[in-house]
Amino acid sequence: MSRIIPENERSAEPLDTENIIHHPDMVRANDWVVSEYEIPVRKICIFVPCSKKKPYHESPSHRQFDKVIFSMLEQDDVHIVTFGTCGVAPRELDMEYPFMDYSFMMGKCNVAKVKRDFLKTETKRLADYLNRTKDNYEFRIAYCIGDFREAMTRAAEETGIDILIVPSDETIQENIQPNKKFVYNSLSCPDYLDDFGNAIRKAMGTAGISPKENADVQCESETDDIEWYEL
Repeated sequence: MSRIIPENERSAEPLDTENIIHHPDMVRANDWVVSEYEIPVRKICIFVPCSKKKPYHESPSHRQFDKVIFSMLEQDDVHIVTFGTCGVAPRELDMEYPFMDYSFMMGKCNVAKVKRDFLKTETKRLADYLNRTKDNYEFRIAYCIGDFREAMTRAAEETGIDILIVPSDETIQENIQPNKKFVYNSLSCPDYLDDFGNAIRKAMGTAGISPKENADVQCESETDDIEWYEL
């Protein structure tokens, strides 16, 4: 597969500033995904947030997500899509530039305008992807909290496309940590993972996928590398 942006066409603008969401190459890559890339057709799509470690699929958090997902689903049943600071990046593209190369963490940015711009831009990028893939999937799940969750919620409402967003609001409220900088806890905590697993089982029933033996999912402290956890 050809590169999204050939080396000789890449911008000289750095990928470690608060302008990352509007970086010319990030804009171009996201446009390419929805306009040129042949997005796979799968029974289930699972959206998960981006991570500090690149490529995403090798990060502790994504390994935890995969442990849950593939304890129940076969590779051919599911399409994993990462979203967040990167915009929208299908799993199979997460080693491509610029998804592999940026280092700015939106979660550590305290500039209100940047956060507002992120929410507006990410909502649009998600909506564009949802519209582009409206016939690609039978069931959609988004596993997210914080501002990433808000962007996904707005995109679903804007497009009218159904997405099961987990953990549930009730589960989040039960796991609030009022004395922590990020009060919503981590997506690696057991209650959230339980909601995630239940969402996958619901999707399997809707999509007519036969169950396989489930793995026992445990919370692992090393998995807290999601970029949004300080948003």
